[in-house]
Amino acid sequence: MNDDPKMTPSLDGASIRAAAARIAPHVRRTPVLEVDGADFGLPGAQLVFKLEFLQHAGSFKTRGAFNQMLTRSIGPAGVVAASGGNHGAAVAYAAMKTRHPATIFVPTVASPAKIEQIRGYGARLEVGGDRYNDALAASEAFVARSGATAIHAYDQYETLQGQATVGLELEEQAPELDALLVAVGGGGLVGGIAAWYQGRLPVIGVEPEAAPTLTRALEAGEPVDAPAGGVAADSLAPKRVGTLMFPLAQRYLAGTVLVTDDAIRDAQRLLWKTLRIVAEPGGAAALAALVSGAWRPRGEKRIGVVLCGANTTAVNFA
Repeated sequence: MNDDPKMTPSLDGASIRAAAARIAPHVRRTPVLEVDGADFGLPGAQLVFKLEFLQHAGSFKTRGAFNQMLTRSIGPAGVVAASGGNHGAAVAYAAMKTRHPATIFVPTVASPAKIEQIRGYGARLEVGGDRYNDALAASEAFVARSGATAIHAYDQYETLQGQATVGLELEEQAPELDALLVAVGGGGLVGGIAAWYQGRLPVIGVEPEAAPTLTRALEAGEPVDAPAGGVAADSLAPKRVGTLMFPLAQRYLAGTVLVTDDAIRDAQRLLWKTLRIVAEPGGAAALAALVSGAWRPRGEKRIGVVLCGANTTAVNFA
């Protein structure tokens, strides 16, 4: 294992393939589901859903968590993570499986479903502050006094490598997509996927209007603070995107679009009504861009959509 900060891990096709092989015994190869776009108001299109909410711990975050655990040197103090919920659940799950102690910091906005998950995996849980950045500050103070290994939710190469395996897997399963929609929080998922495709496929980032972190960063030419609210605040609302993913977004993304909270709720309801899929708000955000018209196909026929999380107790989408 290597934990020398002077030796920066790479993020290219070879390193992503290596990460995929490394984590393969520990994560699920999640399926894809192809559906008629007419069922979602897009006649003539074929939607290809990547069902990443079926991953262990209920989200794509488990990929990055295991890649971290299997490449970092972890001492007796174990690992620490700050999270809106999904990353904390993923780190707690991976720590349980690799037999490392874990301490997870989450803000008060974290959903009860995610808090219950983290506790169920045996991690020590600290709840405090209003938003993700409050939990991050508390986790950094804990690292300073304990010596625990910090597992960042999106701004470490090992995390990005793990999340990038979603793109590798999807290209193997659905090699002829015309575009791909991916939700954006801190940018680990969309940055990793962009690093995998490297412009071979138009990848569009989807953010809530109440948390336009990547959109603001692209406008400013660098990561900047943005509002951090909305219905998906427990998964898509850091104050700013990661510094490591930002150059990837600048170079490889086809752009970003913003969706309203109402559009996210509509996408949740439509997934339930049409496919009996329960997605959390962040998990349905990418689809919200399509069903609301925030992103409209211009000739694209096969459109990929990553459904990235399902950690919610809100199953009444009537």
